[in-house]
Amino acid sequence: MATEENKLPGFSRQNSEPMRSWELESFLTSRTLHFVLRLEQQFVCPSCGGIVLNPHQTGCGHIFCAQCVKAYIENGGSSKCPLDNVPIKPEEVFQDNCCKRELLNLEVYCTNAPDCKQRATLCNLQDHLKVCQYERIRCSNSGCNDTVLRKNLMDHQRNVCSFRLESCHHCKQSFPVSQLLAHQKTSCPEVEVPCSNKCLQMIKRHKLQAHADECPEVETDCIYKNYGCTVRDKRGKVQVHENTEFSSHVRLVLESNTKLEKQVEQLQQDMLVQQGELKDKSLVVSSLDRDVTLCDNTLTTLQRSVEEQRVRICSVQRELRDLRGVLGSELSEELPSLRASLDSLRQQVAVTESLREHLGALEQTCQRHTRLLDIHVEQLQCNEQRFRQLESTSYDGKLIWKVRDYWHRKEAGTPLNSTPFYTSRNGYKLSVRAYLGGDNSGRGTHMSLYITIMRGDFDSLLPWPFRQNITLTLLDQSGTRNHLSSTFTPDAGSDSFRRPTSDANVATGFPRFISHSDLEVPRNAIYMRDDTLFIKVKVDTTGLEDL
Repeated sequence: MATEENKLPGFSRQNSEPMRSWELESFLTSRTLHFVLRLEQQFVCPSCGGIVLNPHQTGCGHIFCAQCVKAYIENGGSSKCPLDNVPIKPEEVFQDNCCKRELLNLEVYCTNAPDCKQRATLCNLQDHLKVCQYERIRCSNSGCNDTVLRKNLMDHQRNVCSFRLESCHHCKQSFPVSQLLAHQKTSCPEVEVPCSNKCLQMIKRHKLQAHADECPEVETDCIYKNYGCTVRDKRGKVQVHENTEFSSHVRLVLESNTKLEKQVEQLQQDMLVQQGELKDKSLVVSSLDRDVTLCDNTLTTLQRSVEEQRVRICSVQRELRDLRGVLGSELSEELPSLRASLDSLRQQVAVTESLREHLGALEQTCQRHTRLLDIHVEQLQCNEQRFRQLESTSYDGKLIWKVRDYWHRKEAGTPLNSTPFYTSRNGYKLSVRAYLGGDNSGRGTHMSLYITIMRGDFDSLLPWPFRQNITLTLLDQSGTRNHLSSTFTPDAGSDSFRRPTSDANVATGFPRFISHSDLEVPRNAIYMRDDTLFIKVKVDTTGLEDL
């Protein structure tokens, strides 16, 4: 019953849990299934007595639900099969794809029976329920939580649902039916409402403010308020007052003008008083001008005194020059040698400054050349790495990977990735990942090997999921060709073999490919020589067409 994939020791998805998930498991768990024919005993879980959803087979050959096997495994070393009392070992449990296929091909009644008379295979039940007219589905109108039969959904959405949208016949905007009446009563700008001042007119809501500026029922002041009129009443009555009391308003205006004339006369009198004060201040200014003239005379006297002092200073300077002449005759013999020494020192300083400037320029040139050299070295390294990658890239689905420094890399514990290779020039892109110290169930005891499907330039032209058989081989370096090989067929339902949506899918392979004792101790074959391994990968390209 086990496939070739299940026969290989320790086969599992990298970093996955021991129990594989099944996309239909959660869907079928929430449904009550009624099979057309009597369910055979092999499809009944011996632990829970229900149908074996996501069947997994133990080492003793019995088939259980994935959840039941998981419960046994989580129970630890005391887990035993309820049928034959044989211990259940996690490493011996695998997903029984053969049983799963047989189970998916069993015919069941629609879960909406007896209303729905349809029958379908278990694998097609979910597709049938997507179109079944008796399936209860949720209304798609925003805010509605009602569930109705699919056949009644259209009528519910158009005629029954309180969250369906309808247009306001006033402003033509769409609102849920449950909110339409409140919209018209409280916020619709086009609805006519009575004036808040009770003028008996019906006004559109958005014109209420403009209407308030002319409503006859609004209280306002007489336009002659600034002239002393105190009348305040409704706008209509105020207008009548303004028309009938014209003579009294004219008297108010005349009285106001009389007051203004008196104020003007008072201002003129104040101006005459200020002009008198200004004349007095002019007399004060004249007095100050006389004082300034006296100060100018005093300044002139001081300037004459300064000139006399300047003459005396010139006399002292002449005396100093005479004294310098006397002293110069005594220093005439030493002065030439001092001047020569000074000139020589100036020349040396100038040469030093020139050399310093030249040295600074040379340093800048050297730094610029160093930066350019670093850029060239980095570019050369990138080109060399690119050339090595192009030279080692394979386009026929085969790769021989040379792994150096085995002991050091095993001790480091980090995964190693091979150079990518292709099934053809325009084919699938793959790479190999190795854990020399082991991974998952092989950690510390085995070397783990995985294959990774990578995103390539021609993925949109290739068939998915990836279905080609892959063989991983550890090459014998003794010459006897006792190579160790393991082959597996990709699981079409696994995300590892679907079209990549990132740089690479989750790696899949063998966490217990070969034990460290068989790898490191020579017996019938020598897999490691000079601290180096050779790993060969071969993809079966049968059936692949070149683009």
